[in-house]
Amino acid sequence: MSKFLVILLVFLLFAWYLSFSASRLDRLHHRVETSWEHLDALLQRRAALALEIAHQSELDPSLDMLLTASAYESREAPMTDRNEAESLLSESLKVLRESAIAGEIHIKVGLLDRLTDITEKIRIAISIHLESVSAVENVRSKLVFKLFHLAGRAKLPFHYSFEDDQL
Repeated sequence: MSKFLVILLVFLLFAWYLSFSASRLDRLHHRVETSWEHLDALLQRRAALALEIAHQSELDPSLDMLLTASAYESREAPMTDRNEAESLLSESLKVLRESAIAGEIHIKVGLLDRLTDITEKIRIAISIHLESVSAVENVRSKLVFKLFHLAGRAKLPFHYSFEDDQL
């Protein structure tokens, strides 16, 4: 009888471990989703700010058109095409910032500061998101998670190439 209790106890401990591990992975997946939602909101705010700069500043027509087009593209791009759109907007904003610093263009007071603030927030959000993605990938690469299919039907988090851009 005691042998049966020991086996039952070991089985219950193992079942608890699997349940705890699956819950942990679920929390990590939730963390990836929330970090992406926050990053996406910041990217949408950056695109809106780029449009505001294009409409309220006296820019060179080519820069105005580039900034407007890249901002609209990043706001409207489907998730599959988001990489190119966000990278193009980042490059457009770099050109804008460099031109403003060089004094070649005049941007309304405060808009460049707001752009700098949102860019810094995006850098932080990207690092948090990438950390969350790597945590999920590390946990899901362990044998126990693969063997017992603890991830369920959850997809592996996706890494966008624009997250590597120098903002």
